Amino acid sequence: MKTSLHDILNRQIANWSVLYMKLHHYHWYVKGEPFFTLHMKFEELYTEASLHVDALAERLLALGGKPVATLSGVLEEASVSDASGGESAQQMVGTIVSDFVRLTAELKAGMQAAAAAQDETTGDLLLGIHAGLEKHVWMLNAFLGK
Repeated sequence: MKTSLHDILNRQIANWSVLYMKLHHYHWYVKGEPFFTLHMKFEELYTEASLHVDALAERLLALGGKPVATLSGVLEEASVSDASGGESAQQMVGTIVSDFVRLTAELKAGMQAAAAAQDETTGDLLLGIHAGLEKHVWMLNAFLGK
C-alpha cells in the first residue's frame, strides 16, 4: 500500500504543479469584464496550488518517497492538462472547475488508500485539500451561473 500512496501523492504533486502554471497563465491572460475579479481569484488559486505542492511533497518525503520535481516528470504524471491558450474568461473558469472536480475524485480515492494503510496523516492532508476544492467548485460554478 505504501507504493500506492507514493503514487497518489506524486500524482497530486504533478497536478498541482500543472495547475500552478495554468493558473498563472489565466491570471496573466484573462480579459474582459471579469478581469479584475478573475485576475485576483487566479492569483489566490495559484498561491494555494504552491502551498499544496510543498505540503504534498514534504509528506511524500516523510514517507520515504521521491516527489516528482522536473517539468517532464510533472507533465508525464499529471492527469490535468496545461492551458491551451486563447481561452475566454468563461472557458478558463470552466476548465478550472473540471480540473478541480477531477482532483476531488482522485483525492477521495487517495483518502481511501490512506485509510486502508492506516495513514491518518496523509488522509488528513488529502481531506483538507478536498474540502477546499469542494468550496472552490461551488464558488466558481456560481460565477458561471450554475
